[in-house]
Order: sequence, then structure tokens, then C-alpha cells
Amino acid sequence: MRKELAIDSIIEDYLEGRLTEDELSAFEALRKSDVNIDQKVIEHALFLKSINNYKSNLEFHSKLDAIHDELDVESLVSVHGPKPTKIIQLWRNNKSAIAVAASFLLVLSVALFTIQSNKNQVGTYAEMKNELSKIRTSQNNLIRNLQSNKPTAVNPGKFGGSGFALSANGYICTNYHVVKDADSIYVQNSKGESFKVINIYNDPQYDLAILKIVDPKFSNLPQLPYSLKTANIGLGENVYTLGYPKNDAVLGEGYVSSKSGFGGDTTMAYQVAIPVNPGNSGGPLLNNNGQIIGVISGKENQTDGAAFAVKSKFIKEALNAIPQDSLVNKIVISKNSKLLGLKRTKQIEKLQDYVFMVRVF
Repeated sequence: MRKELAIDSIIEDYLEGRLTEDELSAFEALRKSDVNIDQKVIEHALFLKSINNYKSNLEFHSKLDAIHDELDVESLVSVHGPKPTKIIQLWRNNKSAIAVAASFLLVLSVALFTIQSNKNQVGTYAEMKNELSKIRTSQNNLIRNLQSNKPTAVNPGKFGGSGFALSANGYICTNYHVVKDADSIYVQNSKGESFKVINIYNDPQYDLAILKIVDPKFSNLPQLPYSLKTANIGLGENVYTLGYPKNDAVLGEGYVSSKSGFGGDTTMAYQVAIPVNPGNSGGPLLNNNGQIIGVISGKENQTDGAAFAVKSKFIKEALNAIPQDSLVNKIVISKNSKLLGLKRTKQIEKLQDYVFMVRVF
């Protein structure tokens, strides 16, 4: 118990910036070597964030109360002649609700004006809405836990995206923008098992990142059932993706709608007519033969169903750019797909164990 209290105290000093340089270096080394310590740091940081969010919520309500106290409708409606008695009485009976409603309408008007003034920010608004929902859920859970004296549950983290295996021994491909600036990264498989990973290679130009599972709980996967297709594909070719826009895997199907990517780029990406959402980023794009032809990277905000996928040839280039002496084993992707000739349901059954949710902290 004393040891746990000491660790908690050190973690708090670490997060508050109270450690000396030597203590900081030593603790960073401990965090990298001990998955449990690293997880404790993440949980404590998220707990502090939830407390601060709850404090901000209380301050916001205090401001609303102050606005209510300052409003003086009686002086506003006092004009030449008799006072409108019915209006004054209505105000006195309902002034608290009216003040809060007026404050809310003011905030809402500013938000709507901001959104309307720049229609190109629709995608940003969708992401913000999702983030606010997570903060609200986190606050509600925290309040319930404090009231019931129960320990705070592990926060799912900042939801990152998707990724897929490049080898049986735990190398994973995702988007660079999914893991950019992450302190810690975990992946979760279709069974709900979570594993710590490290980022071993980034290619910002083509929005790709290569991760490696370093968790001792991880066991090697069977041989990959899919292959990479680096040659160009045909316009109108049927494609599908599997990813994590929510807590369980979601299938999306469509077709290649353009051989050029965003802004008419003809080298980096394909445009595909397929429904994707935040969280699909980093997921594989496959053709009917079970060959990976790209990596889902984003979508066009102004066009429904218009998504983009980085071409798979850049995955191969990224793998070739990694120094071989930094790899545990050389990454060799099969040239033959075991998904060839199978119905879609059977392809998904074999594929789902190789597609991961990526969680960043």
C-alpha cells in the first residue's frame, strides 16, 4: 500500500512538473520500461483533465447565474405611462428560466454565426461535436464515481482511428495524422484485447505511420490473409474497408470513383465513393480479391461519400525506408491473398482479427 501511495505521489509530481531533471529522466525511463506505470500515468492525467472539465462546467453555470442577476427587465419595460403589469408579473414568476434561456440563445447564436461564416469547417464541427460528447460523458461518469465512492474507470483515451497488421509479429500500418504528437499509443483487437505499441516510422508526406506492438501479452498472429496490390486499379472497381468509427468494427463498401485524390492529385491517393467517419482513418481499403490497394486517410466535407485512400505502393516504400537493423524481423507481406474467391462475409471473418482500433493518449 505504501509503495502504491509513493508511486501515486511521484506521478502527481511528474504531471505537475515538480520533479528535478534527474528525477524526470529516471521516471521517464521507468515509464517506458513498465507498462503498468505508464498506464497509471495516463489514468491519472485523464482524471485530472476530467476534474478540470467539471470545474469549467461549474464556472460556466456561475456565469449564467451572474447574467441572470444583472438582467433588469422591469427597468427595460418602464416607459412613459403605466407599467405593463402582466409582463412584469410574468417576468417575476419566470425570470430565472428566461435569463438562462437568453444566455443560452446568446451562446448558440455566436456558435451558429461562426459555423455559417465558413462552410468549409463542417468537418471540424463534426469532430468538435464528438469531442464535446466525450467530455460530457467523462464528467458524468466522474460525478457518479465520486458520489458512489467507486474508483474511476479507465478512460478510453482520445479516440484515434484504425490500423491493420503488416506482419504476424505485430507491425501495424495507420495514418500519420492519427498518431501525431501522441504520448502513448495502444491498439485494440476485435476481441477487445488492448496492447501497447510504439511508433517506429513516420511518413508525413504520404500520411503513413508504422507501429510495433511491444506488449508482452501479445501473441503472434497467424499468417496474413491478404496481400498488397501496388499496381494501379481500374476506375469503378469495387472496394471495401473495415475500421473503427465506433467501438466495434464497421464495414463500408463502395467503388473507386477517381484515380486522383484531393485537389486532383494523381500520385498519392485514390478517391472512393464509400461512407467513412472519424475513426476510419488508417483502415485498409481492399478490392474484391482481398488485396489491399490503399489506406483510408480522409473525406471530402462538401461531398457525401467522397473519401480518399493513400495508394498501397507508398506502404511498400515506407517499409523499404525503415532501417532493417531496427526491425525485430524483416517485414514480408504475402504476394498471394487467401481471401480470393471468398464471399464478403467469409472475407470479413478472416480479416477482422488483423484490423485494430488505434487509441492515442
